[in-house]
Amino acid sequence: MLLYIHVPFCRRKCHYCAFFSLPHSADLEVPYLKALKREIAFRGKQLKDRNISSIYIGGGTPTLLSISSLRKIMNKVCASFRLHKNMEFTFEANPETINDPNYLSALRSLGINRISLGVQSLDDEILYVLGRRHTSTEAIRSVGMLQDAGFENLSIDLIWGLPGQSLKMWMQDLRTVVKLRPKHISCYGLSIEPDTFLGQHLEQGQVELPEEHFQAKMYVHGAEYLESESFLQYEVSNFSKMGYVCLHNTGYWEGRDYIGLGPSAVSLVDGFRWKNPSSLDGYAALTQDSFSGLEKEDLGHEVWVREKIMLSLRTAKGLNLKEYRQMTGHDFCRRFGPLLKALHSSNLIRMANGYVRLTKNGMLVSNSIIERFIF
Repeated sequence: MLLYIHVPFCRRKCHYCAFFSLPHSADLEVPYLKALKREIAFRGKQLKDRNISSIYIGGGTPTLLSISSLRKIMNKVCASFRLHKNMEFTFEANPETINDPNYLSALRSLGINRISLGVQSLDDEILYVLGRRHTSTEAIRSVGMLQDAGFENLSIDLIWGLPGQSLKMWMQDLRTVVKLRPKHISCYGLSIEPDTFLGQHLEQGQVELPEEHFQAKMYVHGAEYLESESFLQYEVSNFSKMGYVCLHNTGYWEGRDYIGLGPSAVSLVDGFRWKNPSSLDGYAALTQDSFSGLEKEDLGHEVWVREKIMLSLRTAKGLNLKEYRQMTGHDFCRRFGPLLKALHSSNLIRMANGYVRLTKNGMLVSNSIIERFIF
C-alpha cells in the first residue's frame, strides 16, 4: 500500500494551481498537525495488517513545515503503520525554501531519500507569470544544495506549453536541467483550470499560450532529447535514469491501493475511493468525529476496468492484453478492432509482445485516445 500525506500550506498560491492550499501560518499549522495525527492513528488501526511500501509528502509546500513538525508526523506514522525497510520516501520542495543545509540534513535523518523539486521553468519572466516565488538562479542553486546534502535521488518538475514559451526556450530549459544531473525529470503540459488566476487572465486575453503545433513539438522533441540523454520515458510525463523510476507514482499507475492523509487527500482501498474535505476546518471536524459520514465511492468492476485501461495506457509499458481478458472475459483486439486499426495507421499506438501502448505522438493526445476506449 502507498501512503500520501498532503501539506496544504504555501507562501502564496501559484497562478495556475487549482489544488487546495492555504497561506502558511503557525496558527493554522497547529490545528493541522493535531488533525493529521488523529487521522494517522485512525487509519493505522484500520489498516494495521497492510504494509506501507512508499511514502510521498506533497502539497502545497511541505518544506514550509519545521523539522519539529515533520518529526511529530513521522513519529506518529512509524507508530501507526507497518513500514517497509528501505522504502522510497519522497518529499516535495520548492527552490525558494531550500536555503538551510541543516534543514536538509534533518530531512535525511527522518528517512527521506527522494526529493521532487518544483522548478517548472528556468525563465524568470515566465516564472513571474506563473506566480512562482523563485528565480532561475535560485532553482539551480537549490539543486546543488540538495545534491551536496546527499539527495542522490532527485527529481525536477518542469512545465511545457507555458505563456510566452517558445520551442527554443523549452529545449534550452531541458538542456540546462540535464546538465544539473538529476535522476528523474517530470515534464507536464500546462493544464488551465478556469477558476485559477492564470485561467481568468487567459479568458480575458491578457496572456496567450503557444499554438498547438508548437506545443506538440515541445512534447515530442523534448521526449526525444531526454531519451538521447539516457532518460527512459516510463509514463506520459515522466523520465528517469535507469533504476530511478518513481516507485510511488508507479504504484498508482499499476492500480495499487493507496491511503491519502490530510485535507483534500484521496484514498483508494479495497475498491472504495474517498476524498477528505478540502478545508482545514472540515477536515479537523471529520477527524474528531472518527470520519463518520465520509462518503465512499464503490468503484465496481466496470469502473475498475476503465481505470485500469486509463492508467495502463499512460505508461510506456502499456496495457497487458492477457490481463484485460482475465478481468473482462473479452479480447481487447476484437472488441476495439476498428479503433485500434485506425490508431495504428496514424502512428498513435503500437502492439507487440502482448501489450498495446501509445507512441510518443499518441502520448501527446493520450486523453483523447483513452476516452475512446473507456466511454
